[in-house]
Amino acid sequence: MTTSVADDKKVVAHEVMGLTGNDAAAHALRQVNPDVAAVFPITPQTELMHKFAEFVANGQVETLLVNVESEHSAMSATVGASAAGARAITATSANGLALMWEIVAIASSLRLPIVMPVVNRAISGPLNIHCDHSDSMGCRDLGWIQLYSENSQEAYDNTIMAFRIGENPKVKLPVMVCLDGFILSHTMERVEIIAEDKAVRDFVGEYKAEKPLLNSDDPVTYGPLDLTDWLFEHKRQEVEGMKHAFQSVKDVSAEYGRMTGRSYDLVEEFMLDDAEVAVVALGSTAGTAKSTVRALRADGVKAGLLKIRMFRPFPAKRICKALSKCKAVSVMDRSFSFGLEGGPVFNEIRGAAYGAELKVPMVSHIYGIGGRDINVSMISGVFGQLKEIAAAGKVEGDVERYVGLRD
Repeated sequence: MTTSVADDKKVVAHEVMGLTGNDAAAHALRQVNPDVAAVFPITPQTELMHKFAEFVANGQVETLLVNVESEHSAMSATVGASAAGARAITATSANGLALMWEIVAIASSLRLPIVMPVVNRAISGPLNIHCDHSDSMGCRDLGWIQLYSENSQEAYDNTIMAFRIGENPKVKLPVMVCLDGFILSHTMERVEIIAEDKAVRDFVGEYKAEKPLLNSDDPVTYGPLDLTDWLFEHKRQEVEGMKHAFQSVKDVSAEYGRMTGRSYDLVEEFMLDDAEVAVVALGSTAGTAKSTVRALRADGVKAGLLKIRMFRPFPAKRICKALSKCKAVSVMDRSFSFGLEGGPVFNEIRGAAYGAELKVPMVSHIYGIGGRDINVSMISGVFGQLKEIAAAGKVEGDVERYVGLRD
C-alpha cells in the first residue's frame, strides 16, 4: 500500500510494510546505497545484515559487501573504507561491539562519519543474548553520536538521518543507531518507508570525503603516531565536532520531518506540560511508558514522560528545562553503572540538574537487565513511588531502585 504525506513544502510517497526492526534498518541502508559494508553476524543483529546481503545479492544496491572474520575486523575494514573516501557502514551487538572497542574509538578519533546500527544486547557474562543497554552505554564516551529508537519506524528513520548528521562538515563523527534487541529487532510492526529510493538518496546526498586517503594529488596520513605534542589538540577538535552535532541533529530532523511528515527532535516531551511526576526513558520502553502515562492520566494522575532520542551528545539543557516543573522524577536505566549510585542516564541527568540548579527529587530505576520484561503495571509502580516522593518533597531511602528484580 502506498500513501502520501504532505505539508506546505514537500510531498513524499510512502509504502506501508510489515517489518521487523532489523528489516526496517536494512531497508534504510538499501535506500541510501552505501559504498562499502563490512559485516559479521552476531545475535540479535544477524538478520539485519542478512537482509542487507540479500539486497546486495539481488543487485538492489551497488554496495561492496565484505565478509570479515570478526567484529574487530568489521570495524577495521569500515574505518579503512571510510578513510579511503567511501560511505561505509557496519552493524553489531553486545560482545561484538566490545570486540571492536579499540577500533570504535579510532573511527571517531579519525573523524570518519560511519553509520552503525547497534542492536542492543546484554554484555556477557554470564552469556545472555537479550536486550539491555550495557553495550552502547559502555561506548558513551568513545566519541560516537548515539540515537535511540522507540520502535521500528524510528529505527528506519534514524538510520537514514544518521548519514546526514555525521557527514556534516562541522561534525564529521560516526553515528550509532540503537534499537532494542528482539523487542524491536525481531518484532514485526507497521512501518512507512519512503516509496522512491531516489528521494532517500537525494536527501542524504552524494558523500564526498574532505580528505580521502586515496587522493594522490593531496596526500594525507590517517592514524599516525600522535604523542604529547598534538593529541590533546586533536581530541579537543573532536569535542567541537560533538558540539556541532546538536545543530546537525536538529537541522536534519527538521528537514526529514518536512519531507516525511514525521517529526523528531533531541528529546520528546509526552504530556509533560503540567506533569507533576515523570519518568525518563529511552528505546522501546518509551512506548510502554506512553501507554502507562495515558492510563494514569485517565485516572487523574498528572503523569508525564521524557523520551531521550539523542543520548550523545547529551542534551542537558533541554532535559533540565523539560523536567523543571515536575515534583518528582524517575530516570529509568536498562544498564548499571557499577560503583556509582544509579544508572548511567540517571547520573548524566543528576549532574546536569546540579549545574542547572534543578532541585527536583530524582531516583534511579534499573530495569530490564538481560531482556527481563518491563510492562505497564511495573511502570505504574514506579509512578506510585514518585507520588510518595512528591508528597514528601524528597527522596527517602535508596536512590537506586530496581524494577522486576526477584527478592
